[in-house]
Amino acid sequence: MTAISRREFVVKSAGNAALAALLPIAARDARANPLGLPIGSQTWPHRQRIKDGDFAGLCRDMAALGIGDVELCSPAYAEFGSLADAKQARKILEDHGLKCSSAHVTMEELRTRREEVMAWARDVGMTQIGTATLAGPVKDGTTTMDAVKKAADEYNTIAESAAKAGLQQFLHDEGFEMSKVDGRLTYELLLELLDSKLVKMQFQMSAMRVVGDPVTYFTKYPGRFVSMHLQGVDLNAPAPGPGRPRPPQVAVGKDSLDWAKIFAAGKTGGVKNYFLEQNWDLTVQGVAYLRTLDV
Repeated sequence: MTAISRREFVVKSAGNAALAALLPIAARDARANPLGLPIGSQTWPHRQRIKDGDFAGLCRDMAALGIGDVELCSPAYAEFGSLADAKQARKILEDHGLKCSSAHVTMEELRTRREEVMAWARDVGMTQIGTATLAGPVKDGTTTMDAVKKAADEYNTIAESAAKAGLQQFLHDEGFEMSKVDGRLTYELLLELLDSKLVKMQFQMSAMRVVGDPVTYFTKYPGRFVSMHLQGVDLNAPAPGPGRPRPPQVAVGKDSLDWAKIFAAGKTGGVKNYFLEQNWDLTVQGVAYLRTLDV
């Protein structure tokens, strides 16, 4: 695919809002990315292209869009099996001017193939690895304190191994983390039980309806957050529930969030990476917006 046809494709798919992200390199570099960090993208929403053997094409298109950092998933995820050769994956990334600072790995890998997955991460060039959830037992939205303590102890041990391997372990916030124990959010309990140096957190914006305001977390727990997953969140839309489907996704910058405030607080929180995690059209719009955000 030529540079012109790629540009035409992006403009057609996202409209004129994408043009700012497709300026010549010199003009793009003159703009400040939020926090002075490269704009990142989690590859999970684009996993079909990786499964289809088009990782190089995905990297090419992301670089053309203005993305500089990607977050992968480990080859244990079926769609990412082609990236098992870490050195080859790294070469493809570097050939397109990208770096990969982070990846999601599974708890099963961390329990049974820890050294292998950490070696893969290092060979790709990562400095961070994490998991989506500690996957503890949850029933009717609740868990037990014993389960939370057990999960935290296990993850602290895993994170100690990661530190010895030169990697920062982090934790995302999915089902288990969004449960409650005696009225308290498991996520908050884990922030107290996980070693603050060994385990950092990755805040998922789309979870904030349950987990809470990221600004509050970043200011209450300075230095505890290493990264963010960015999704557009319209807090004015009805929350999903029985008879209420999940509202349509919106692009970052076309939602109800104060992104300048979030990024400013993220600096206090310790954020070193941020990754858009939305479909391609919304990623295009999100990159264009982030390039206008001066913080």
